Amino acid sequence: MFWTVVDSPIDPLLLVGDETGLRELQMEPHSPPTGAVRDDEALAPVAAQLRDYFAGSRTRFDLPLSPHGTAFQQKVWLALREIPYGRTTTYGQIAVDLGQPTASRAVGLANGRNPIAVIVPCHRVIGANGSVTGFGGGLPRKRWLLEHERSVLGGHGQEPSGLW
Repeated sequence: MFWTVVDSPIDPLLLVGDETGLRELQMEPHSPPTGAVRDDEALAPVAAQLRDYFAGSRTRFDLPLSPHGTAFQQKVWLALREIPYGRTTTYGQIAVDLGQPTASRAVGLANGRNPIAVIVPCHRVIGANGSVTGFGGGLPRKRWLLEHERSVLGGHGQEPSGLW
């Protein structure tokens, strides 16, 4: 495994990868996994796409990903990648989309264990009542990411209500 740190408007991000792709994106506080070596060049394509995203010139990531999780978590994380840029959805809607309409809590748990935030856009999932809810990186970062995407789209994204 290898790692690097990328500066971003939401604090430095730790990237961890292996031969198959990006495994983790951690927001501060963070620390590289034991035994991982720093390799900025190996993660340069990820860093470049993140810089483009934060600059407002990238709305979709095209990277090999290698998140580790259960089969259900993998399905949820794949569903997260289908949420359009600048839009939001709910845990319940993802459960319905997965054909498991009673699994909104399980979707929420899987969402909370997403190891590749921002790139696998768990920040685009909000509460059923439209509130901005839980985010491993903290609600201020989630709000920042949602507002960033809305502003890139010229304010034409779907605005969540509640805590906004």
